[in-house]
Amino acid sequence: MNFLSLMKFSPSANEGGLYAQRGVSAQKEEVHAAIQKLDKGLYEHAFCKIYPDYISNDDAFVNVMHADGAGTKSILAYLYWKETGDVSVWKGIAQDAIVMNLDDLLCAGICDNILFSSTIDRNKLLIPGAVLEQVINGTQEFFDTLKTFGVNIHFLGGETADVGDVVRTIAVNGTMMARWPKNKIITNEKIKPGNVIVGFASFGQTNYETSYNSGIASNGLTSARHDVLHKYYAEKYPETFEPSLNNDVVYIGNQMLNEDTGNFSNETKNNNHKVSQLLLSPTRTYAPLMKVLLENYFDKIDGVIHCSGGGQTKCMKYLPQPLRIIKNNLFEAPEIFKLIQENAHADSREMYQVFNMGHRLEIFTDETTADSFISEAAKFDLQAKIIGRVEAADKNELQLHLHDEIISY
Repeated sequence: MNFLSLMKFSPSANEGGLYAQRGVSAQKEEVHAAIQKLDKGLYEHAFCKIYPDYISNDDAFVNVMHADGAGTKSILAYLYWKETGDVSVWKGIAQDAIVMNLDDLLCAGICDNILFSSTIDRNKLLIPGAVLEQVINGTQEFFDTLKTFGVNIHFLGGETADVGDVVRTIAVNGTMMARWPKNKIITNEKIKPGNVIVGFASFGQTNYETSYNSGIASNGLTSARHDVLHKYYAEKYPETFEPSLNNDVVYIGNQMLNEDTGNFSNETKNNNHKVSQLLLSPTRTYAPLMKVLLENYFDKIDGVIHCSGGGQTKCMKYLPQPLRIIKNNLFEAPEIFKLIQENAHADSREMYQVFNMGHRLEIFTDETTADSFISEAAKFDLQAKIIGRVEAADKNELQLHLHDEIISY
C-alpha cells in the first residue's frame, strides 16, 4: 500500500484547529472577505489584478503591480543560520521573495522588463547587517541569472526598516510592477472543456539550479516548521514563534535540521539530503521556460495557474465558467511532503489544499500543444506531464485522483 493510502485515515492537521491555533489561515478566508468590495480590475479571472495603463494612458497596454514575500520561511533560515553560522542561506530567502512575485506575473503573461522594490523589516538586535547584505546582494545575483534567459528585472531598491517591536526576527517581501501589451495578457477566460492541464514539477534539479530542489516553495512553511522540527528549537530559539501560542502546537515534530532523510526512500537516501535542505530549498522559478512558451506558443495558452497558497485547489479561484477539473495523473508526492505528512498526521485532503505536492505551475491547453510544452520543459531538465483535464459542469468542481483515493472539493 502506498504512503498516501496509509495516511488516508489519519486525522487532519486542521482537526482541533492546529492551523488556526498557530495564527494562520490556509485559505485566507478573512482576507478574501475584507477585499471583496475592491475593484477586480479589467479581467476578473486573471491570476493577477490587471488595470488600464494609468502610467501612459495607452489603451494598448495594461499595468500590473503585485506584492508577496518569503513568509515564515525566513524563520527557518534564521534557525539554520544560528545553528550553522552559514549566512549564505539568506540568499535563498531573497529568491523566495522574488519568485513568489515573479511567477504570479508569469501567469498573467508577463515575463520581461519588470520593476522590483524590496521591503525588509528586521529586529536589529537579532538580525545584523551581514544578513541584510546577503538578502540584498542575493536579490541582484538572482536577477543577473534571470537576465541570461532574457528575463530582465530592474532592482529599484526599496525599504529596509528596523522594527523590532513589530517583527521578532525578519520579514522579507517585495513588490513587482510591469507595463505590458494588452494583447499579450493571459486572463484565464479561455479555459474551457476539452483543455488538458500540463503540470510542471516543483522538485528535482533543472539546468538553471545549482542543487536539488525539494519543491517546498514558500507556502505552508508555518505548518512545515512546527510539524516537522523538534521541541529543541522552541526551547533554544523562543524568538522564532509567537509566545502566546499553546505549547502543544509549537515545534511538535521529530526532526533536527541536520538530520538525514534517507529513511523515506531511495531517492532521498541516494542524494543524502538533510532536513534543512528540503525545508529551505529556494522557490523554483519557471521564468526561463515561460519566457519560451509565451514567446512561441502564446495563442495556445488558455490559462496559467501558480499553485501557491491553496495548493492543488488554487485553480478553482480562477475558472471563468462552471467547470469540472479532474487531476488524475499527478506527480508522486516528493519526499518533503511525505516528511511533513508523517510528522503532522495530516490527511491527503489537507496536504493537497496547503502544499503544491509536486507541481507548482499548470498550463491549460490542447493535447497536441501539451506535448510541445513538455518537450520545451525537458530542455531545462524540468519534468512535465499532462496531469489532468477540464470537463463541462453545472458548478465548479475539483477531483484529485490519488491512487485508490478520489478527493473532491
